[in-house]
Amino acid sequence: MTTLSPLTHPHGTTSAATAPAGYLADTATGLPIPGEPDFATPEEARRHRKQRLAAALRLFGKYGFGEGISGHISVRDPEYPDQFWVNPFGVSFKHVRVADLICVDSRGRVVHGKHRVNPSAFVIHSQIHELHPGATAAAHGHTAHSRALGAIGRLLDPIDQESAAFYGRQTLYEAYEGPSVSLEQGRDIAEKLGDNRAILLRHHGLITVGGSLDEAVHWFFTYDSCAQVQLLARAAGTPETFTHEQATAAGEGFGDEQLGWFSFQLLWDEIVAEQPDLLEE
Repeated sequence: MTTLSPLTHPHGTTSAATAPAGYLADTATGLPIPGEPDFATPEEARRHRKQRLAAALRLFGKYGFGEGISGHISVRDPEYPDQFWVNPFGVSFKHVRVADLICVDSRGRVVHGKHRVNPSAFVIHSQIHELHPGATAAAHGHTAHSRALGAIGRLLDPIDQESAAFYGRQTLYEAYEGPSVSLEQGRDIAEKLGDNRAILLRHHGLITVGGSLDEAVHWFFTYDSCAQVQLLARAAGTPETFTHEQATAAGEGFGDEQLGWFSFQLLWDEIVAEQPDLLEE
């Protein structure tokens, strides 16, 4: 748990380079961000991850990230690392509850849950989780802004603080062989992801990953909004980009992993207050 000096400025924090130490919390960003919760048992951790997953799916539905049967979010099981929890095939983002979630193993078998798995969800997420042990969660959707940006083959330019979160942490996947239903294609996507937190799939959509479900989903929301801003800016004129030094500095703040995790907590509070039925088990 982080601490904050009682001398916190009433209007927020300022940069560490210019402000007295008493203004800042002992986090990388200087913001009063709490740490992630600890759990006594795998069962408690699993319940927490499933609740966050159901909430994330409802948020995708609320913000218009649904596109028929397309789109999926996964989180690794805390006890069995070769298994992951994911939304079921054929259930709207707007209706998913904790009770509807399914757990899938490395062979594509549903080991917990009553629904079937989306083949694309299995081939993409299984390979990401296998190749990237640090990717606790992955979020994928076919949003209008990510598809438009992918169609012109452009990654995010660092034109504002939010887009700087992906400076040097994104990649473009240009291969397209139809819907992702083969393990070979899922493997190729996972390999091309590398150490990045976002991979924009040309002619397809967007995938973001993170060390927690909270972080991965926050990056997805941020990337999609940044894609919208970039498309608007390019339509209006020629956007001015940060210098390398500016992009790096902004990325260290807005791209901080703990900040990414904490930012999702605001979305969690929002959706649970509006749609508490998502927690039904």
